[in-house]
Amino acid sequence: MRKNFKSMLVVASCLTLSLGVTACSKSESDSSKASDEESTRVTLAGSNKNKKSAEEETTSAKEEDSKTDATKNDTDNTKTDTSEYFTERDLKQTVDTSEATSIELKSGENTTISEEGIYVITGDVTETSIIVDTTDDNAKVQLVLDGVTIKNTSTPAIYVKSADKVFVTTTDSENTLEVISEFTADGDTNTDAVIFSKDDLVLNGVGTLNLTSTDNGIAAKDDFKMTGGTLNITAEKDGIEVNDSIAICDGTVTIDSGKDALHCENDKDNTLGSIYISGGTFDITAGDDGIQGTTTLTIDGGTIDVKNSVEGLEATNIEINDGDISIYATDDGINASEKSTALDIEIVINGGNIDVEVGPGDTDAIDSNGSITVNGGTINITAQMSSFDYETTGVINGGTVTVNGEQVTEMPQSMMGGGIRGGMKGRGGRGQMPSGEDFSNSGDRPQMPEDGESGERPEMPDDTFKGKAGSET
Repeated sequence: MRKNFKSMLVVASCLTLSLGVTACSKSESDSSKASDEESTRVTLAGSNKNKKSAEEETTSAKEEDSKTDATKNDTDNTKTDTSEYFTERDLKQTVDTSEATSIELKSGENTTISEEGIYVITGDVTETSIIVDTTDDNAKVQLVLDGVTIKNTSTPAIYVKSADKVFVTTTDSENTLEVISEFTADGDTNTDAVIFSKDDLVLNGVGTLNLTSTDNGIAAKDDFKMTGGTLNITAEKDGIEVNDSIAICDGTVTIDSGKDALHCENDKDNTLGSIYISGGTFDITAGDDGIQGTTTLTIDGGTIDVKNSVEGLEATNIEINDGDISIYATDDGINASEKSTALDIEIVINGGNIDVEVGPGDTDAIDSNGSITVNGGTINITAQMSSFDYETTGVINGGTVTVNGEQVTEMPQSMMGGGIRGGMKGRGGRGQMPSGEDFSNSGDRPQMPEDGESGERPEMPDDTFKGKAGSET
């Protein structure tokens, strides 16, 4: 467990509420303006379902339906208005290239783009970098990859030095970018990714982008967004490494990484480093964490399959409102710890289908250095040692929670080994706290030998432990 038992500091800002939010759409007030872009938008599964007629329901069925609708409405109300994350241009998966500039890459020659515009790029080359370096801080550059293959030894295939925002858009084509050896720094800049950007970066389109790296797959020093296309990353370190924020609303993402699959952290400011997911399909195999944010990790939808990780999902403040999530972790499945001093440490689950399995040993399926609250959703946990572990409060207000095949309505709490902190990661071995526990019924505490004398082992009083063996609370 990655525990940091500092006191919690500033309360997190609430996420903007909205009704009937779509995965990659603007708010309802803007929907009429974007009617011609409906094909690029994805509606969250499960929203806007038709209700049964009241006349067709029995009294008991009406009551049950009312409960279901209330739960659904609560879930919808917690979802974020995605317009604060994605612009209309972010969401466009195809580009009008009638006035675009066409560039055919050549091996051994870098291509530098210094002006705002749309650039259609083709070519199968080696030792070539596409460099974006504009003098206009407001410049927006769109790189349209149309069947591009770049294989470099030590430099990024795409290197954004200066721009306001860069779009990497795939046509209906296969594009492959690869760096096969150790990266070479550009002066003081450690260019450690196949796509390396000092400014905002957006991935979209209708094609496929394959990245292979001896370091990171993608590195963005500001914000990173993905709204469409297929992205496949094989990286020896992080798959996607971002400083300020990650926001993904659609697309198909497959990552096999030596470290974290998605990692968002600004080492100079721990109030940054958020991750927002409202759609898309993720297939993750990670040598460390599946998805790690510093501040918030908010999931409003999507299909996330973390096939292998040390910790599946991790951030200071985690909120799951919807989505299909499957996690296998060798440590914690879902972990909230103090990575940011600007937020409460908590896990809140309002909806979604969540399946968490953790390996043997000192592991927790769902672990928070603060609180855990389950308001809805379906949670299925497979854990040999601990299903839930929390420092302050743990409550189940709604939803369906199953632990090792048995449904629970009160949240179990992990038990410290012998009630003593210590050992690995500051904690002893642990198991689930038995129900009906009673540690103090039996008389005096056993006396230890004085002055460190070895002596005989002290005898435990009769009936010291009256818990039910193997039971969980």
